[in-house]
Amino acid sequence: MTDHAARPATIPGYIDHKDTHLTRLRRIEGQIRGLQRMVETDSYCIDILTQVSAATKALEAVALGLLDDHLRHCLLHAANDPTELEKKLTEASSAIARLVRS
Repeated sequence: MTDHAARPATIPGYIDHKDTHLTRLRRIEGQIRGLQRMVETDSYCIDILTQVSAATKALEAVALGLLDDHLRHCLLHAANDPTELEKKLTEASSAIARLVRS
């Protein structure tokens, strides 16, 4: 895992879309609470699975948005420093690999 404490304080790449990401995450939080209620009330398995799929897709959309913000912001700012650019590319590649595996 990356040591985030060692990083200098910078503006996150998602800052321009922060409100959009937060809105989506709050909506996903509501979906998850809905899933809990469905299980608590013994809803039909397929209905629960359908909602799990919707929540998963919503989380994937947030992840892809954050990744896009990262690529556009962090890689752009690292473009003039080959060492930093290589580090950011490796970091982005690792994040993409984690997303694909999940």
